[in-house]
Amino acid sequence: MLGELLETGQVRHKDHTRLWVAKAMEGRHDNLVCAAVVVEDRLVVKTVMHHFQWED
Repeated sequence: MLGELLETGQVRHKDHTRLWVAKAMEGRHDNLVCAAVVVEDRLVVKTVMHHFQWED
């Protein structure tokens, strides 16, 4: 599921190295699943959340 999230989720950037990737996963009823990630020389997943909501 994490691979699918990172490959096909919606991306929003906080700055040039930090971003969120979120996706409503089929079969889950707990809103969006989101990964907070950092792009360095590799993609580092800092945390994975559920019941996530985008801030406007």
